Amino acid sequence: MENQFSSSPLTTTYNAKSIAVLPFVNLSADPENEYFSDGITEEIINALTKVANLKVTARTSSFAFKGKDQDIREIARVLGVANILEGSVRKADNRVRITAQLIQASDGFHLWSRNFDRELADIFTLQDEISLLIADQIRENFGHIEIEDHLISPQTSNIEAYQLFLKGKFFLLTWNLTEIEKAISYFVRGIELDTTYEESYFSTALCYSILGAWGYMDREEALRLANNYLLKGTQLEKNSVSRYFCQAACQFWGYWDYRQAYENLQIAHRLNPQDPEPIDFMAEINRSVGDFSSALALNSKGLEVNPLSTNAYYTRATLYYLRGSFPSALDTIEKGLTLDPNFELLHHLNIACLILLGKKAALNTFIENNDLGPILPRCAKQLYNLFHGEPVENNEIKNTIDQIDRLSSPMLYLWEVYLTLYANQKEAAFERLKLKVNTRIGQVVWFKHDPLLAPIRDELLFKELVNNSFPDNSLTNMLTLPDLEDHKEVLSRSKISSYTTALVSQMEEDHIYRDTTLTLRTLADRINLHPNKLSWLLNDKIGKNFNDFVNEYRVQAFQANALNPTNQHLTLLGLAYESGFNSKSVFNRFFKQSTGTTPKAWVKSHRREK
Repeated sequence: MENQFSSSPLTTTYNAKSIAVLPFVNLSADPENEYFSDGITEEIINALTKVANLKVTARTSSFAFKGKDQDIREIARVLGVANILEGSVRKADNRVRITAQLIQASDGFHLWSRNFDRELADIFTLQDEISLLIADQIRENFGHIEIEDHLISPQTSNIEAYQLFLKGKFFLLTWNLTEIEKAISYFVRGIELDTTYEESYFSTALCYSILGAWGYMDREEALRLANNYLLKGTQLEKNSVSRYFCQAACQFWGYWDYRQAYENLQIAHRLNPQDPEPIDFMAEINRSVGDFSSALALNSKGLEVNPLSTNAYYTRATLYYLRGSFPSALDTIEKGLTLDPNFELLHHLNIACLILLGKKAALNTFIENNDLGPILPRCAKQLYNLFHGEPVENNEIKNTIDQIDRLSSPMLYLWEVYLTLYANQKEAAFERLKLKVNTRIGQVVWFKHDPLLAPIRDELLFKELVNNSFPDNSLTNMLTLPDLEDHKEVLSRSKISSYTTALVSQMEEDHIYRDTTLTLRTLADRINLHPNKLSWLLNDKIGKNFNDFVNEYRVQAFQANALNPTNQHLTLLGLAYESGFNSKSVFNRFFKQSTGTTPKAWVKSHRREK
């Protein structure tokens, strides 16, 4: 995996306030509980994305390392994060045990670890607690971030319905059409147990939108069902990312209503600017209407938090393809296929680029080295010959098109249109194109920019198809995420002074740093200040994160205690605990960081001097 992923030019640099949550390991006796450990992981990822100024790697990229024995430092380098959360889940009867550890990737230092053993009924409270603890640790170690009082709210009081929802998500996220059909059955069963479970309604609507748009089931019936579930979900929850995202999916892929879909994605983006899915989706819509520069900007932003997304690489490759930059498209396709060699749409796009570039040998090699099914290789070879003026028997073309017509679901690319067009059957090509456009099938959405349709782009019938599908290409673009550093003044000058005085008093007079359980939140309570404001005060005005601020006092206390003759019978570690440190590794690490030497060497040197 190291060689596969390390070549990505879009891998970002380290940001101290950044994290990737690796898939929690399923330690349950039943291996089928994999859905549960995956679901817990995703819930924590989604919760952390709600923390402003915290970069959180998207699920797709984190899950690329599932089951892989990979060095933490390499994972962090590939994902462009400073911290890794890993853990395990053990579910048995009505109890769940979760272990989690937060690791600083640069040196493998364990910043925090905890075991949780709870009733399954408390799962939402537990997820919220874990998410808040993780966010707190990052804030205490690396600088100010705003953290809401709660990151996860109970979604349902019916735990069985919740487990069915997690099972549905498990199959939905395979993006396999057969598995998506299975996902629907779990979502619907969950709704039967809890008719107020809005997330199940939205997920069901998304599933039907996908199945209808990609020709897996009758389009009209699929969209009717999708809209029905969307309506019921919206009656329960009008203001969620899921609602607006699923609504956009139905509007765009179902009806090609790009304007309304884009507006809903903007709302979803405002609700959670850290979520990459609305950003990726907006890139796809900009691609379809022909705003390639905006699409590339959005795609780059999505890849910052989701650098191992095959679909994002596919979107980027199609942008290069539609602009006529075929070599760049091929390079991007190669990266995408490195992540997922079986990504079918990349196979189609790769073939189209090789045909347009006239790379016959490369095309033949690609066909030989990949399992492309029985029809696509025939399409590729015949279209290559037609495109480059080489003869192809009419009956061979007819047989290939007949095979395409007999498929149980339509091809997502326009191969039958291309074949008829370059076989000089322009009228038949128009009829086939019109049929696909009118039924709104898959990748046909960007037909007006398709380089392989260039010979008919200026035809009146083609322009009419474009105008009927995209009457107005203008979109209001939103390309920027919130500023990652918020410099607004949170406290007035007088309050900054009074709270700073209170902090110093807590340390120098009350010696609160000796409390080994002290956290930013408990310190905030002692001086009657909200934790977010205390974090801002420490980092922006005093210039130190919480741990640096408190540990400096602990180091000073240790030094004073170590040089006190009455304490010579105590071990250095005992003195460290007396000073407020609760971990040998934390003590040694911070002491050396602040003094440049080890505790033992410092004590030996200063006792001799004294």
